[in-house]
Amino acid sequence: MPINVPSGLPAVKVLAKEGIFVMTEKRAIHQDIRPLEILILNLMPDKIKTEIQLLRLLGNTPLQVNVTLLYTETHKPKHTPIEHILKFYTTFSAVKDRKFDGFIITGAPVELFPFEEVDYWKELTEIMEWSRHNVYSTMFICWAAQAGLYYFYGIPKYELPQKLSGVYKHRVTKDSVLFRGHDDFFWAPHSRYTEVRKEDIDKVPELEVLAESDEAGIYVVANKSERQIFVTGHPEYDRYTLRDEYYRDIGRNLKVPIPANYFPDDDPTKTPILTWWSHAHLFFSNWLNYCIYQKTPYRLEDIH
Repeated sequence: MPINVPSGLPAVKVLAKEGIFVMTEKRAIHQDIRPLEILILNLMPDKIKTEIQLLRLLGNTPLQVNVTLLYTETHKPKHTPIEHILKFYTTFSAVKDRKFDGFIITGAPVELFPFEEVDYWKELTEIMEWSRHNVYSTMFICWAAQAGLYYFYGIPKYELPQKLSGVYKHRVTKDSVLFRGHDDFFWAPHSRYTEVRKEDIDKVPELEVLAESDEAGIYVVANKSERQIFVTGHPEYDRYTLRDEYYRDIGRNLKVPIPANYFPDDDPTKTPILTWWSHAHLFFSNWLNYCIYQKTPYRLEDIH
Protein backbone atom coordinates (compact mmCIF):
# COMPACT_ATOMS: atom_id res chain seq x y z
CA MET A 1 0.00 0.00 0.00
CA PRO A 2 1.18 3.57 -0.57
CA ILE A 3 2.37 6.46 1.49
CA ASN A 4 0.23 9.56 1.04
CA VAL A 5 2.21 12.78 0.71
CA PRO A 6 1.50 16.35 -0.37
CA SER A 7 1.07 16.69 -4.13
CA GLY A 8 4.21 18.05 -5.79
CA LEU A 9 6.68 16.88 -3.12
CA PRO A 10 10.05 16.26 -4.89
CA ALA A 11 10.42 12.89 -3.18
CA VAL A 12 7.50 11.53 -5.22
CA LYS A 13 9.47 11.37 -8.49
CA VAL A 14 12.53 9.82 -6.86
CA LEU A 15 10.58 7.13 -5.04
CA ALA A 16 8.38 6.37 -8.05
CA LYS A 17 11.52 5.49 -10.03
CA GLU A 18 12.46 3.06 -7.25
CA GLY A 19 9.07 1.36 -7.41
CA ILE A 20 7.85 2.77 -4.08
CA PHE A 21 4.08 3.29 -4.31
CA VAL A 22 3.47 6.94 -3.47
CA MET A 23 -0.07 8.31 -3.52
CA THR A 24 -0.78 12.02 -3.61
CA GLU A 25 -3.45 13.67 -1.49
CA LYS A 26 -5.86 14.00 -4.44
CA ARG A 27 -6.03 10.27 -5.05
CA ALA A 28 -5.95 9.28 -1.38
CA ILE A 29 -9.17 11.09 -0.49
CA HIS A 30 -11.08 8.74 -2.80
CA GLN A 31 -10.05 5.62 -0.83
CA ASP A 32 -12.27 4.46 2.03
CA ILE A 33 -9.57 3.30 4.45
CA ARG A 34 -8.16 4.32 7.82
CA PRO A 35 -4.51 5.07 7.04
CA LEU A 36 -1.88 5.48 9.72
CA GLU A 37 -1.16 9.12 10.51
CA ILE A 38 2.59 9.65 10.78
CA LEU A 39 4.18 12.97 11.75
CA ILE A 40 7.82 13.72 10.89
CA LEU A 41 9.76 16.52 12.61
CA ASN A 42 12.60 17.05 10.16
CA LEU A 43 15.58 18.68 11.90
CA MET A 44 18.19 17.71 9.29
CA PRO A 45 19.78 20.50 7.21
CA ASP A 46 19.03 18.95 3.81
CA LYS A 47 15.35 18.32 4.42
CA ILE A 48 14.58 17.10 0.90
CA LYS A 49 17.20 14.34 1.09
CA THR A 50 15.91 13.26 4.51
CA GLU A 51 12.32 13.25 3.24
CA ILE A 52 13.29 10.80 0.50
CA GLN A 53 15.18 8.54 2.92
CA LEU A 54 12.35 8.31 5.45
CA LEU A 55 9.51 8.06 2.94
CA ARG A 56 11.36 5.26 1.17
CA LEU A 57 11.23 3.20 4.37
CA LEU A 58 7.69 4.16 5.36
CA GLY A 59 6.44 3.26 1.89
CA ASN A 60 7.78 -0.28 1.85
CA THR A 61 5.00 -1.96 3.86
CA PRO A 62 1.43 -3.18 3.16
CA LEU A 63 0.06 -0.35 5.32
CA GLN A 64 -1.30 2.93 4.00
CA VAL A 65 0.40 5.90 5.63
CA ASN A 66 -0.48 9.59 5.66
CA VAL A 67 2.62 11.71 6.24
CA THR A 68 2.67 15.20 7.76
CA LEU A 69 5.97 17.10 7.66
CA LEU A 70 6.84 19.41 10.53
CA TYR A 71 9.56 22.02 11.07
CA THR A 72 10.51 24.15 14.05
CA GLU A 73 9.11 27.68 14.17
CA THR A 74 12.02 28.90 16.31
CA HIS A 75 14.76 27.95 13.82
CA LYS A 76 14.96 29.20 10.26
CA PRO A 77 16.19 26.47 7.87
CA LYS A 78 19.31 27.52 5.97
CA HIS A 79 19.92 24.59 3.63
CA THR A 80 16.43 24.02 2.22
CA PRO A 81 14.58 26.60 0.08
CA ILE A 82 12.02 28.46 2.16
CA GLU A 83 9.51 27.96 -0.68
CA HIS A 84 9.76 24.21 -0.13
CA ILE A 85 9.24 24.59 3.61
CA LEU A 86 6.21 26.85 3.24
CA LYS A 87 4.61 24.59 0.62
CA PHE A 88 5.11 21.15 2.17
CA TYR A 89 5.67 21.68 5.90
CA THR A 90 3.56 22.77 8.81
CA THR A 91 4.29 23.94 12.35
CA PHE A 92 3.64 22.52 15.78
CA SER A 93 1.08 25.21 16.56
CA ALA A 94 -0.92 23.99 13.55
CA VAL A 95 -0.96 20.30 14.61
CA LYS A 96 -0.87 20.37 18.41
CA ASP A 97 -4.63 19.80 18.60
CA ARG A 98 -4.37 16.67 16.46
CA LYS A 99 -3.32 13.12 17.35
CA PHE A 100 -1.04 10.81 15.39
CA ASP A 101 -0.38 7.09 15.28
CA GLY A 102 3.36 7.54 14.88
CA PHE A 103 5.96 10.28 15.10
CA ILE A 104 9.56 10.45 13.87
CA ILE A 105 12.01 13.08 15.13
CA THR A 106 15.17 13.14 13.03
CA GLY A 107 18.75 13.82 13.97
CA ALA A 108 20.36 17.26 13.79
CA PRO A 109 23.98 18.50 13.51
CA VAL A 110 23.96 20.15 16.96
CA GLU A 111 25.21 17.34 19.19
CA LEU A 112 28.32 19.18 20.42
CA PHE A 113 26.13 21.89 21.95
CA PRO A 114 24.60 21.42 25.40
CA PHE A 115 20.95 20.58 24.85
CA GLU A 116 19.74 23.81 26.47
CA GLU A 117 21.89 25.91 24.10
CA VAL A 118 20.21 24.61 20.95
CA ASP A 119 18.10 27.52 19.70
CA TYR A 120 14.93 25.45 19.31
CA TRP A 121 15.34 23.40 22.51
CA LYS A 122 12.36 24.96 24.30
CA GLU A 123 10.10 24.28 21.32
CA LEU A 124 11.44 20.75 20.99
CA THR A 125 10.76 19.98 24.66
CA GLU A 126 7.20 21.23 24.20
CA ILE A 127 6.79 18.91 21.21
CA MET A 128 8.32 15.94 23.05
CA GLU A 129 6.07 16.53 26.05
CA TRP A 130 3.05 16.77 23.74
CA SER A 131 4.02 13.44 22.16
CA ARG A 132 3.43 11.61 25.47
CA HIS A 133 -0.35 11.81 25.12
CA ASN A 134 -0.95 12.69 21.47
CA VAL A 135 1.15 10.08 19.66
CA TYR A 136 0.96 6.31 20.03
CA SER A 137 4.62 5.55 19.22
CA THR A 138 7.55 7.93 18.67
CA MET A 139 10.89 7.11 17.05
CA PHE A 140 13.82 9.38 17.94
CA ILE A 141 16.79 9.19 15.55
CA CYS A 142 20.48 9.98 16.34
CA TRP A 143 20.69 13.38 18.13
CA ALA A 144 16.95 13.28 18.73
CA ALA A 145 17.47 9.94 20.53
CA GLN A 146 20.01 11.57 22.82
CA ALA A 147 17.71 14.57 23.30
CA GLY A 148 14.74 12.35 24.14
CA LEU A 149 16.70 10.21 26.58
CA TYR A 150 17.96 13.36 28.27
CA TYR A 151 14.59 15.11 28.44
CA PHE A 152 12.47 12.15 29.53
CA TYR A 153 14.97 10.19 31.64
CA GLY A 154 17.87 12.52 32.52
CA ILE A 155 20.43 10.42 30.61
CA PRO A 156 23.51 12.48 29.66
CA LYS A 157 25.52 12.37 26.45
CA TYR A 158 29.31 12.13 26.29
CA GLU A 159 31.68 13.56 23.70
CA LEU A 160 33.70 10.97 21.79
CA PRO A 161 37.48 11.30 21.14
CA GLN A 162 36.71 11.59 17.41
CA LYS A 163 33.69 11.37 15.15
CA LEU A 164 32.06 7.95 14.98
CA SER A 165 31.35 7.41 11.29
CA GLY A 166 30.73 4.22 9.39
CA VAL A 167 28.64 1.08 9.18
CA TYR A 168 28.95 -1.19 12.21
CA LYS A 169 28.03 -4.74 13.14
CA HIS A 170 25.28 -4.96 15.78
CA ARG A 171 23.63 -7.70 17.78
CA VAL A 172 20.12 -7.98 19.17
CA THR A 173 20.34 -7.97 22.99
CA LYS A 174 16.67 -8.15 23.95
CA ASP A 175 13.76 -9.92 22.31
CA SER A 176 11.54 -7.28 20.71
CA VAL A 177 8.99 -7.05 17.91
CA LEU A 178 11.21 -4.33 16.41
CA PHE A 179 13.76 -7.01 15.52
CA ARG A 180 11.36 -9.73 14.48
CA GLY A 181 12.83 -11.42 11.40
CA HIS A 182 16.33 -10.05 12.03
CA ASP A 183 19.43 -12.19 12.05
CA ASP A 184 21.47 -12.38 15.26
CA PHE A 185 23.84 -9.82 13.76
CA PHE A 186 23.10 -6.93 11.38
CA TRP A 187 24.73 -3.73 10.10
CA ALA A 188 23.71 -0.11 10.61
CA PRO A 189 25.28 3.32 9.93
CA HIS A 190 26.34 5.82 12.60
CA SER A 191 27.48 9.41 12.21
CA ARG A 192 27.96 11.31 15.46
CA TYR A 193 30.38 12.98 17.86
CA THR A 194 28.66 11.95 21.10
CA GLU A 195 27.23 8.85 22.75
CA VAL A 196 24.96 7.61 25.50
CA ARG A 197 26.22 4.86 27.79
CA LYS A 198 24.73 1.57 28.86
CA GLU A 199 25.48 2.09 32.54
CA ASP A 200 23.26 5.19 32.57
CA ILE A 201 20.42 3.46 30.74
CA ASP A 202 20.59 0.43 33.04
CA LYS A 203 19.78 2.73 35.98
CA VAL A 204 16.34 3.49 34.49
CA PRO A 205 13.99 0.52 35.08
CA GLU A 206 11.58 1.67 32.36
CA LEU A 207 14.23 1.47 29.61
CA GLU A 208 15.70 -1.54 27.82
CA VAL A 209 18.66 -1.80 25.46
CA LEU A 210 17.44 -3.76 22.44
CA ALA A 211 20.54 -3.70 20.23
CA GLU A 212 24.17 -2.63 20.52
CA SER A 213 27.57 -2.85 18.87
CA ASP A 214 31.04 -3.59 20.24
CA GLU A 215 32.41 -0.69 18.19
CA ALA A 216 29.51 1.79 18.03
CA GLY A 217 27.96 1.15 21.45
CA ILE A 218 24.26 1.48 22.18
CA TYR A 219 22.05 1.38 19.07
CA VAL A 220 18.37 0.95 20.00
CA VAL A 221 16.75 1.70 23.36
CA ALA A 222 13.02 1.55 24.08
CA ASN A 223 10.71 2.00 27.01
CA LYS A 224 8.93 -1.18 28.05
CA SER A 225 5.71 -0.27 26.23
CA GLU A 226 7.77 0.42 23.06
CA ARG A 227 5.90 3.67 22.62
CA GLN A 228 9.25 5.46 22.74
CA ILE A 229 12.01 4.12 20.46
CA PHE A 230 15.48 5.69 20.61
CA VAL A 231 17.79 4.91 17.67
CA THR A 232 21.32 6.33 18.03
CA GLY A 233 22.32 5.56 14.43
CA HIS A 234 20.97 6.36 10.98
CA PRO A 235 19.27 3.32 9.44
CA GLU A 236 17.54 5.67 6.98
CA TYR A 237 20.81 6.75 5.32
CA ASP A 238 21.19 5.85 1.66
CA ARG A 239 24.28 4.48 -0.08
CA TYR A 240 26.05 7.84 -0.47
CA THR A 241 25.10 9.78 2.67
CA LEU A 242 28.20 8.90 4.69
CA ARG A 243 30.36 9.58 1.63
CA ASP A 244 28.84 13.02 1.16
CA GLU A 245 29.29 13.82 4.86
CA TYR A 246 32.92 12.68 4.70
CA TYR A 247 33.71 14.89 1.70
CA ARG A 248 31.88 17.80 3.37
CA ASP A 249 33.93 17.43 6.54
CA ILE A 250 37.21 17.11 4.64
CA GLY A 251 36.27 20.23 2.68
CA ARG A 252 35.93 22.06 5.99
CA ASN A 253 39.40 20.86 7.03
CA LEU A 254 37.97 18.73 9.82
CA LYS A 255 40.02 15.78 11.06
CA VAL A 256 37.53 12.98 10.59
CA PRO A 257 38.18 9.28 9.98
CA ILE A 258 37.26 7.48 6.79
CA PRO A 259 33.83 5.90 7.48
CA ALA A 260 34.42 2.39 8.80
CA ASN A 261 33.30 -0.72 6.90
CA TYR A 262 31.96 1.45 4.09
CA PHE A 263 34.33 2.08 1.18
CA PRO A 264 35.92 -0.97 -0.49
CA ASP A 265 39.54 -1.13 0.73
CA ASP A 266 38.83 2.09 2.69
CA ASP A 267 39.24 3.93 -0.61
CA PRO A 268 36.92 7.00 -0.72
CA THR A 269 37.09 7.04 -4.52
CA LYS A 270 35.28 3.67 -4.70
CA THR A 271 31.51 3.15 -4.60
CA PRO A 272 30.36 2.51 -1.01
CA ILE A 273 29.05 -0.94 -0.12
CA LEU A 274 25.35 -1.03 0.86
CA THR A 275 25.00 -3.52 3.73
CA TRP A 276 22.26 -2.13 5.99
CA TRP A 277 19.11 -1.60 3.90
CA SER A 278 17.55 -4.97 4.64
CA HIS A 279 17.82 -4.13 8.34
CA ALA A 280 16.45 -0.61 7.81
CA HIS A 281 13.41 -1.71 5.81
CA LEU A 282 12.56 -4.53 8.21
CA PHE A 283 13.07 -2.30 11.27
CA PHE A 284 10.71 0.41 9.99
CA SER A 285 8.21 -2.18 8.79
CA ASN A 286 8.18 -3.80 12.23
CA TRP A 287 7.74 -0.42 13.91
CA LEU A 288 4.76 0.47 11.71
CA ASN A 289 3.15 -2.94 12.05
CA TYR A 290 3.82 -4.19 15.57
CA CYS A 291 4.36 -0.96 17.53
CA ILE A 292 1.65 1.09 15.81
CA TYR A 293 -0.84 -0.70 13.54
CA GLN A 294 -1.41 -3.67 15.87
CA LYS A 295 -1.83 -1.46 18.95
CA THR A 296 -3.00 2.04 18.08
CA PRO A 297 -6.70 2.79 18.63
CA TYR A 298 -8.86 2.85 15.52
CA ARG A 299 -10.15 6.26 16.60
CA LEU A 300 -7.25 8.70 16.81
CA GLU A 301 -9.02 10.66 19.54
CA ASP A 302 -8.69 7.60 21.80
CA ILE A 303 -4.90 7.91 21.89
CA HIS A 304 -3.74 9.02 25.32
